Amino acid sequence: MSENNQQYAAAEEAEMDMTQRRLEGWPAKAAAVIGIILSIFVLLTSSYLNMQGFYRNTIFIGLIMVLGFFIYPFNKKKPGQKFSYLDIGMVVLSVISVGYITLNYTNLHVDRMSQANTIDYIFAVLCILVLFEITRRAIGWFIPILSVLAMVYAIYGAYFPIDFAHSGFSLERLLYRVYMTSNGIFGSTLSIASTYIVLFILFGAFLSASGASRLFNDLALAIAGQRRGGPAQVAVITSALTGTLNGSAVANVATTGAFTIPLMKSIGLKRRFAAGVEAAASTGGMIMPPIMGAAAFIMAGFLGVPYTTIVIAGIVPALLYYIALIFAVDTEAKKQGLKGLSRDNIPEVKKVLMERGALLLPILVVFAVLLAGKTAIFAGFAGIITSIITSYLTKDRSNRITISRFFGALSDGARGSIQVAIACAVVGIIIAVVSMSGVGSMLAYNVIDIAGGNIFLVLVMVMATCIILSFGLPSTALYIVVAVTAAPALVEAGISPLAAHFFVFYFGAMSNVTPPVALAAYTGAGIANSNPMQTSWTALRLALPGFIIPFIIAYDPILLLDTTEGPVNYWRFAIVVATALVGVYALAVGMGNFVRTRMNMVERILFVAVAFLLITTDPMLDLVGIVLFIGVMTVHYVKSKRVVEAQN
Repeated sequence: MSENNQQYAAAEEAEMDMTQRRLEGWPAKAAAVIGIILSIFVLLTSSYLNMQGFYRNTIFIGLIMVLGFFIYPFNKKKPGQKFSYLDIGMVVLSVISVGYITLNYTNLHVDRMSQANTIDYIFAVLCILVLFEITRRAIGWFIPILSVLAMVYAIYGAYFPIDFAHSGFSLERLLYRVYMTSNGIFGSTLSIASTYIVLFILFGAFLSASGASRLFNDLALAIAGQRRGGPAQVAVITSALTGTLNGSAVANVATTGAFTIPLMKSIGLKRRFAAGVEAAASTGGMIMPPIMGAAAFIMAGFLGVPYTTIVIAGIVPALLYYIALIFAVDTEAKKQGLKGLSRDNIPEVKKVLMERGALLLPILVVFAVLLAGKTAIFAGFAGIITSIITSYLTKDRSNRITISRFFGALSDGARGSIQVAIACAVVGIIIAVVSMSGVGSMLAYNVIDIAGGNIFLVLVMVMATCIILSFGLPSTALYIVVAVTAAPALVEAGISPLAAHFFVFYFGAMSNVTPPVALAAYTGAGIANSNPMQTSWTALRLALPGFIIPFIIAYDPILLLDTTEGPVNYWRFAIVVATALVGVYALAVGMGNFVRTRMNMVERILFVAVAFLLITTDPMLDLVGIVLFIGVMTVHYVKSKRVVEAQN
C-alpha cells in the first residue's frame, strides 16, 4: 500500500474512533451480524419482499436502535467504554417497545377499531424515551430537546402567545399519532430512510470498499497539486468528490482532512487556514448530488417530485459553491505568495485514470440510470453491482470486493445508516406536531409580517433561522427541521417550493462552519491542532462567497434547471450563471483583500457591493454590477501595476 493510501486508511479509522464505540469480543461480532442482517433486510424489502410500509419501518428502526446501542456508548466522550449491562437493557427495551406495536398494529386498527388502551400508551411512552436516548447518544441533545418542546407545544398550545396559539391536544391523542400511526415515528421520513437513503449509503460503502475514496484523493492531487496553493485546492476537489458518497461534513473532514491538512501545512499555509479550507470544502459535500447528505430523498418526498429533479437541481449550486471556494483559496495563495507541490510528489492524471479510473464507473452509472428515468432504488442497486464488478477491473488486488469485503461493506453501510435513520425517526415527532398544530403556517405568516413583506429581509431572517436551528445536526435531521419550520415562510412569500427548500437546506448545511457550533471546523481544528474558534471564523470567511448562491436561487430558480413549470431558457440560464460567477469572485476577493496586491477599504467595499448587486438577477442591477466590477478591476490593476513597478 502506498504512503498516501496508508494515510487515508488511518484517516478512515480515526473517523470511526471519533464517534463510535471501539467494540471487542462478542459485542463486536454481534454488532457486525446485526449490521449485515439490517443491510440484507433493506436490500430485500427494496426489491423482492413486498412488505407493508409500517411493518418495514418498525422492523428497520428496531434493528437500527439495537445496533445503535451496540455502537454508541452512554458517554460520547469515552468511545473506549465497554458494552455494559445498561446497554443490554437498552437493547431489550428497544426490541420490546418497537416489537409491541409491530405485533399489535393490526389488532389495534382492525380488531379494536383504532381504540387504544392503557398498555398501548405505556409502550408509546417507553418507545419515545428509548428513541430519545439513542438519539442523544448518536446525534446529541438538540433533537430530543426540540422534540420535547414540540410535544409540550402540542399539549399546551392554548397557553402560547396569540400568534402561535392553538387549542391544544391531549397526551393520549399525541401518543396515538406519534406511535400508533404512520404519521409519526414510523412515518414518511422513516420510509425514505429505510429504502432510498440506506440503499445509497450501502452504495457508498461498496464504492469505498472498492478503493474509490483513495482514487478521489489521488485524482485531486494529480489535477490541482501543482497549482498555486495546490494542496488547498486538492482539499476542495477531494471533499467535493467525497461528498458524492458521504453527506456528513464532520466525517468528510475526518477522513480527507487527515491527509489534506498536513499537506496544506507543508507548503506554508497557517494551521487554522488549512483546517478552515477542509471544513468549508467538506461542508459543501452536504449539497453535492447525488446524495446531498441523504436529504435529496427527503426533499423529493416533501415536494412530491421525482428524485432525479432534485439531483439535477443540485448540480449547478454545488459547482458554484466549490468554484467560489476555489476563488477564495486562490486569493489567499496569491496573497501569501504560495506555490504548488513539486511534480515529483504528484501522480499523473493519465496514470491514475489508467490504473484505477474504472472505479469512477459506478457514479457515472448511477447518474446515467437516473437520467434514463429509472427509480432511485434501481439506481442504488445498479451502483452497488457496478462497484463490485469494477473492483475487479483494476490491477490493485487489495481493492477487490471479496466475500469478506462484501459482508464488511454490508456491516459498514449499516453503521453509517444509524444517525440518518435515528434522525428520520425522531423528527417524525416534530413533523406530527407541525401537521397537527399548523405552526408552520403561523411561523411563515409572522416572518413575512415582521419583514414587512420585503423579500430580502425574509430571506435574511430565514437564513439566520436555518443556521441556528441546524447547529450540531446531521444533514438529514437539519433538513427536515428547517423544511417544516422555515421553508413555508419562503413559499408564502412567493418563492417557488423547490427554491425554498434548497435555500433552507443550503443554509442549514452552512451551520457546520458558522460559529459558535461549527462542528466541521472544530473537527478540522483538532486535526490541525489550531484554535477551534479562530478556525471556524476562517472557515466561515472562506465559505461566505458561496452564501450569495441561495439568494440568487430564491430570486431566480433557473439555476435549479427546474422543468416542472416549463422548458428552461438556456440563454437566461447562461447569463445568470455568468453573473453568479462574477458575484462570487467579487465577494471572494473582497473578503480575501487581494487581487494583484492588497486593496484599500474602498476597493473592498465596492467588490462586496458588486456581489450584492448581482444577487437579484434584475437586468438593470446586473448591468450596474458588471460595470462597477469592470471599473473597480481596472482601477485596481492600474494601481497595482504602479506598486509592482515601484517594488522592482
